[in-house]
Amino acid sequence: MQLAKPRVDIGLSTNHLEPMLAFWQGEAGLAFDHLLPIRKGQDQHRHDANGSVVKINHVAEPIPDAPPSGYRELIVAREGVAAPRHLKDPEGNRISLVPRGHDGVSQIGIRLAVRDLEAHRRFYREALGLPEEAPGRFRAGESLILLEQDPDAPADAQMRGPGWRYITFQVFKVDEEHAKVLAHGGREAMAPVTLGTTARISMVRDPDGNWIELSQRASIVGSLE
Repeated sequence: MQLAKPRVDIGLSTNHLEPMLAFWQGEAGLAFDHLLPIRKGQDQHRHDANGSVVKINHVAEPIPDAPPSGYRELIVAREGVAAPRHLKDPEGNRISLVPRGHDGVSQIGIRLAVRDLEAHRRFYREALGLPEEAPGRFRAGESLILLEQDPDAPADAQMRGPGWRYITFQVFKVDEEHAKVLAHGGREAMAPVTLGTTARISMVRDPDGNWIELSQRASIVGSLE
């Protein structure tokens, strides 16, 4: 995969905006960037984490009490942090603030629980084309994705549900990258679609059904063609 931005983004969904914003901007210390209206009844509050975007999607309609995804924890490297600080937001989503370089995390890390580690290693190597620094540890630009074997990890998580729901890779040509993922065993969740003049996006799913967004964003690559 040819990344247009050398960092991974991550998104969560919530019905409870105010306490979530208070935590993420206060205790977690992320800087609010801007508000992006997604559709009627859904706004995305975008926060910066060392160049990655933490997308807090506020949904007006009640979010179904769906099982969690395999995305288990966001790890953020932070200057001035002497030892890891393990936190949970008001809805139980996990974030750890760590010294830069702790366990290989110099920017952000995303911890993902998987049922079949070898199947996911093949997916990240072959379908997503990311370099594997050590078994189950994949580098996406500056970001690190850490796969952890767990026979009880969720399977076929739905996009509509509370908590961490998806990660995003910014790419140059979403149609090409989408086709490559499908050719190497990935599952299609949403075919490429153009969102006005902002972005062309698609959705694929890993072997456990976790959602991955591929995004060709005009502000990054300059063109949606």
